[in-house]
Amino acid sequence: MARSIALYHPSAGVRPKNNPFGKDVANVELFKAVLRYADVDRVDFLTGAQVAPADLVMGLTPGEVARPQVTTTHLLDMGPAKDAGAMVRGVPELTDMAWLRRQVGLENTYSLVGMVHTLAPPAMREMIAKSAVAPMQPWDALICTSPVVQASLTEMFDEWTGYLADRYGGTKQIRPHLPLLPLGVEGSAFAALADRPDVRAATREELGVGPDDIVVMWVGRLSFFEKAFPQPMFRAAEEAARATGVKVHFALVGWFPDPVGHRAMYEEAVRAYAPSVSVHYLNGNDSDLVGRMWAAGDIFLSLVDNIQETFGITPLEAMAAGMPVVASDWDGYRFTVRDGIDGFLVRSLGGPVGAGQGMLNRHLHMGMTYQSYVGSIAQHTAINVGDAAARIAELIASPDLRARMREAGRRRIRETFDWKVVVAGLQELLRELDAIRIAAAPEELKYRRNPTKTEPFGAFARFATTVMSPNTRVWARPGVTLEDLERTRSVRLDDFAGNWRASQADSAAMLARLIAEGELSMRELIAPFPNAHQQLLGMSVVWMCKLGLLDWR
Repeated sequence: MARSIALYHPSAGVRPKNNPFGKDVANVELFKAVLRYADVDRVDFLTGAQVAPADLVMGLTPGEVARPQVTTTHLLDMGPAKDAGAMVRGVPELTDMAWLRRQVGLENTYSLVGMVHTLAPPAMREMIAKSAVAPMQPWDALICTSPVVQASLTEMFDEWTGYLADRYGGTKQIRPHLPLLPLGVEGSAFAALADRPDVRAATREELGVGPDDIVVMWVGRLSFFEKAFPQPMFRAAEEAARATGVKVHFALVGWFPDPVGHRAMYEEAVRAYAPSVSVHYLNGNDSDLVGRMWAAGDIFLSLVDNIQETFGITPLEAMAAGMPVVASDWDGYRFTVRDGIDGFLVRSLGGPVGAGQGMLNRHLHMGMTYQSYVGSIAQHTAINVGDAAARIAELIASPDLRARMREAGRRRIRETFDWKVVVAGLQELLRELDAIRIAAAPEELKYRRNPTKTEPFGAFARFATTVMSPNTRVWARPGVTLEDLERTRSVRLDDFAGNWRASQADSAAMLARLIAEGELSMRELIAPFPNAHQQLLGMSVVWMCKLGLLDWR
């Protein structure tokens, strides 16, 4: 097997401190897990930032010693991908990377592997679909984190490639591999946070929770338009409290996109639907507080109703913490939570097929925001309040049931969703893709460059009267001296984009020669310089022509 793994990590960043999105957290957690558990000798990070390997490791896994060697390099360095046999990226945008791989003749040397975190935005689906017309290969993959995502993408690619074949008369329907691989959690870390009786007691006392009270808990963004409308959860908690006669607290551990306006809307809904429930709004950006709540909580509740949600990491965190989960029977939740074993799944009801076309049209053509689009869909997606209330009440009434689900959930994490298991699954996938690539017959390539994204001086050559070539003849304009070139250093407009041309010293050498010898062809002018510098020299000559130092014909 490959003894290295290449990770595409443009920002070289760590988990955002405030209001993180799930996909950002998931990608960083994946990179951490690779450092901890991958069976490799070296991890290569391709980044867009100047960061030393030791600093990157410290940011991702502070206080830990990286077991494999870690290197960092720039985003266009394809050497690590060749060594590893694959390039892993935490998003599904692989089209430009596929064209770049083909352009430099490396199509059969490594796989491209992306990860799908959401299918809801039409622009995201379109971006993913582009891989069918890009030079993606059967040894490339878009990781699907749930069976529903996998089935949805298969259907989309079937229809999209079928359309392309019908329109253009083609017979090939190449698409990336669509493997199923979930996200993960550090099971032992969440168990350690939860198994602190002293912290549990102190935190519950701070919240005014009595010894026999029940704390129902939500963790994540408090966004009704991108996560879940809270009214079903409020009603279910209220009905469960009434049915059992037990005091219920609902801890909303998260953050509001609009802390003032949206919190007021939640409080209004609480007054209408959960008047007897004590609702606590807790800062989900405070990692210490979140950790204490994993110890303080009794039941995890997440009645997500939004198409933005394709996996859902927080139910896994709850299971790792030993908390029974009551979740909507929705997409990835259906994959992670086993109904009646780790928790309960609550029936959901989508709107009638076809009724959302107007919403889509308004989003695509009339300026309806994405948040309004998915929020409008979610408002017309139902989660069964009665079932949710009954399941919460069942858990409130039975400490033994909570204990059984606690153990079952933790076992589920250890066996399936612990990062150690997920990283092993990722490496197995990379081996499978490697075998597909090695077995593939070489393909004769007619087009090596993306016709829609070609090199600009060639693509727009018709715009100019002529373009620079080895036969272009140039000369210094009358009266021009080296002082004229030196003056450009003090003119900021002249200095713009200086990294795309030769050094000032090389430019001065060319200008001095033209002043001394007169007219020369570009071939003659740049001949004394190393071949590797010649494009930069040509750019410098055009720049000097632009500033009126040189003339040409």
